[in-house]
Amino acid sequence: MLKRIPRLFCLLLLCAACSGPHKMVSAADESSMPVYVISHGWHAGIALRRTDLLPESADFPGADYLEFGWGDWDYYQTRDPGLWRLLQAAFWSSNSVLHVMGIQGSIGESFSGFEIVRLEIPSDRFFDLAAFIHASFQRETATAKTLPLRRGFGANSIFYPAAGEFHLFNNCNTWVARALESAGYDMGAPLPFTTDQLLARTLRLSSAPP
Repeated sequence: MLKRIPRLFCLLLLCAACSGPHKMVSAADESSMPVYVISHGWHAGIALRRTDLLPESADFPGADYLEFGWGDWDYYQTRDPGLWRLLQAAFWSSNSVLHVMGIQGSIGESFSGFEIVRLEIPSDRFFDLAAFIHASFQRETATAKTLPLRRGFGANSIFYPAAGEFHLFNNCNTWVARALESAGYDMGAPLPFTTDQLLARTLRLSSAPP
């Protein structure tokens, strides 16, 4: 299970913000922050404003948003993984990775044609969500920036080694659900297993008070 980082630690990271050509938005300056759950078919990702709470933001200096997807080490990094890697990921995964994509402009324009659900997360809960994502990276120390593995599938995307054990019932969709639960949302039990289940439950959250 991923370790939870105390909110105080996140605030300390915020004070020691990374610098870049674009100003990174601080949750401390806003009453709420937009978060997006994005369907990629079988796989879902979660996108949020580029934030200095995550050291890896420095790798995407021109981005307005970062989208995060978590998955099996071999399957996720292969463009055409096939049945064997699918079975390997489901039942005897070796390690996990995070795919991070830097996005300029609006999420809607960047993911035109994709199913997207937007949530407005209160700023104090945004710290908790950022802490969950921070803990999802495999780090040498609690504050260390994770070194990239390789370029991702998009023009501005990178794979990083991740924490956590991937398997059939702990997949990319349940990871997004746990990310939302870290921000105080009830995703139900059992956690959504498929992208359709995840999007349906997130859509209900978007119409409910935070």
